[in-house]
Amino acid sequence: MKTELLKTGIRYNAIYIENAALQPKVQMSAPATTFWVNLSQLGYTAEETLVKAVNGLMPKQLVGIYEAFADVLQVKNNWAPLVKGWDTPTGETRRDHILTFFYNLFNIEKGTKLACGHIIPDNTFPLERYNGCPFCGMQMVTGTVEVTGQGSKLKVLRLWSETDMETLLANLLQSKTALDATQVDTLKTLLANFKLPAIEPGIKETLVLLVDILVASGKTKEAGELFTNPVDIMRYLWYKKTGFLQIIEPGTLIKRISKNSKNIIVSLDKSAYAKINYREGLKLKYSRAECKMVAEWLNKLALSAEKCCEQMHPKRRMWVRFIRALRLAEYIKKDGFAKLKGILDRFYREDYTVWNADLSQYRLKYDAASTFALLKQRPGLFARSLFSNMLWFGAEDTITAFLEVADQLPARLVLTLNSYARNYFDPNQERTVKPLGGTTKTVKPNYLLKMYAASQLKDMIIMVEDMCLAVMEKRFAKMENLNKTIFIDEGLFNIPLSIGDRSETVADLPSALMGTRFKLEGNKIRLFMKWGKGLKAQHLDMDLSCQISFEKSTEICAFNRLVATGTKHSGDIQRIPDMVGTAEYIEMDIEKLQSADARYVTFTCNAYTNGSITPNLVMGWMDSKYPMKISEKTGVAYDPSCVQHQVRVTRSVTKGIVFGVLDVAKKEIIWMEVPFGGQVVGGLNFKNVEGMIAKLKSKITIGELLKIKAKAQGLMMIDNSDLADEQYNMNWAMNVAQVTELLID
Repeated sequence: MKTELLKTGIRYNAIYIENAALQPKVQMSAPATTFWVNLSQLGYTAEETLVKAVNGLMPKQLVGIYEAFADVLQVKNNWAPLVKGWDTPTGETRRDHILTFFYNLFNIEKGTKLACGHIIPDNTFPLERYNGCPFCGMQMVTGTVEVTGQGSKLKVLRLWSETDMETLLANLLQSKTALDATQVDTLKTLLANFKLPAIEPGIKETLVLLVDILVASGKTKEAGELFTNPVDIMRYLWYKKTGFLQIIEPGTLIKRISKNSKNIIVSLDKSAYAKINYREGLKLKYSRAECKMVAEWLNKLALSAEKCCEQMHPKRRMWVRFIRALRLAEYIKKDGFAKLKGILDRFYREDYTVWNADLSQYRLKYDAASTFALLKQRPGLFARSLFSNMLWFGAEDTITAFLEVADQLPARLVLTLNSYARNYFDPNQERTVKPLGGTTKTVKPNYLLKMYAASQLKDMIIMVEDMCLAVMEKRFAKMENLNKTIFIDEGLFNIPLSIGDRSETVADLPSALMGTRFKLEGNKIRLFMKWGKGLKAQHLDMDLSCQISFEKSTEICAFNRLVATGTKHSGDIQRIPDMVGTAEYIEMDIEKLQSADARYVTFTCNAYTNGSITPNLVMGWMDSKYPMKISEKTGVAYDPSCVQHQVRVTRSVTKGIVFGVLDVAKKEIIWMEVPFGGQVVGGLNFKNVEGMIAKLKSKITIGELLKIKAKAQGLMMIDNSDLADEQYNMNWAMNVAQVTELLID
């Protein structure tokens, strides 16, 4: 069994077994018994069908499955922090650091000299408590997982066969929302291991991944047939160059990379060098075969030359670079490239109409009829500008015009309007946005809101919400459904529908929608962060921190403040050991946080070292009803059986990232991802986090959408899932692409 497919199954709380290996047996063999005992120590149990399937496997196959779990959970790697028994503070002070600095500056050899070369003065740091140097953060002592099986809640595993994997592949290809990093990683794995189904991709970004597979297998002609416009071709070319599925401007990427290399210490600032180096890396170079391939793709587009040029116009500067690098001017002189010649001729002469320019002109003239006439040609843009047009031209006229094209809209846009209306029309609510390639920011309310009374704004919200729900109900009603009953898990009413949430991290345990709320079993939770696996010993300083928010103030727990209200940090590791990686922890006492009237605790990770967060960095949190031990010998505090959620960074231009927020009063953690700038947690603006929480709260939940479906199709809701004709539970919701099938277009 292939390891990458086993790991894909683990994301969905499943064990993948190939059809050829499926020989279910009731009687459990000795190797299978040992396998389940070991897996229970990692926090897993199984459904009956999976147990029977595992009973029929050979010992070698069982070892392979266990190794996949151990690899995902990083069981065999170094989990030792800087401090041993770090739940008891070491008592280190700023005086200890200052004194050590001067001892080393003047080479005063009175104290203990460590392997890193630093001299630690007597009566400063208690060295017996450290796994390395408390001054420079170099780790010298490592340690693996010592205690397992402390988790109070076992995760139930299911059996997945080849059919389940093929269904997942089809769901991902057909997904009507942008795939997040977890889904993209899964899709790549499945495309590399299963036959490509005859399915049209649901969105443009998925199409790019499909084209990449076809081109890699030499099927350039078939790949070209998938393109319908020049923007998709540029999207593919830019993906191959940068790895990003969105077309992020070169200047934006260069600016981000440069900012990531800034340093609080001026002498360590490498931003200028990083800017030059990354700009050089973005230079376009293509082989003759690649140039011909793209020339043929553009030449075979069905769009007219004028339409092609109009779509190319917003990225005109980038297109000039691509045209030169691809030597397209050479191909227009050859026979059979008449279409390409027409496109380039009109593009350079700028002999085409720019739709957006006409639209802006009509809006500024306050010509509602002409503006709406243009917007009806592009319903998607009409939807994206609906709220601002309601304020500009008036709600009733705008909604009346919009209703003429509402049925042509993708369901994701309809539901987005429904979700965001309350925030947009609230004159006191700052909204959270994430510019393409940038970090999360807050924007002030539209200044035109001041022109309207509170009752008028409330009417606008009601108009939008009623219209959107009516559109969706109408779509569900048109679907033929012979079922009579439906079961909707209560938990689905707490999970926002994933639309427009692009996480940059891969959720290995488990796959979850952004905004999912994890209920806590115990009164203490433990954050963990691991990085550096497979890398040589070096200075690579990643920081695990948290920000505690009170009614009128904030407090942090980080490398420079190891103890804060209800929180303890395991120490700052700045230099990683060879190949095995390292770890940091923060433990939170919820009862102490509640008694201090803390509202939220925000979990963050920052790259203190120049550059962005290192690839393959793992972060998450542990939870258990029972006390979780910390090794007095090494300080290891990681137990895979207690892991509630875990994500992994694959590719990022992010300097800092929020990966969860603890709602102290409710004792639940909201899984979210909010990128932000800055070397330390101090760069986090909590307004951005509050804006994201408000954004997630405003979204329609999966349960609410299913309720609309039930009403439209006359389905009776029942509490017994076994008796329902249609069953929607939490396991079903783990397959995000499958959930998007509810978005009826």
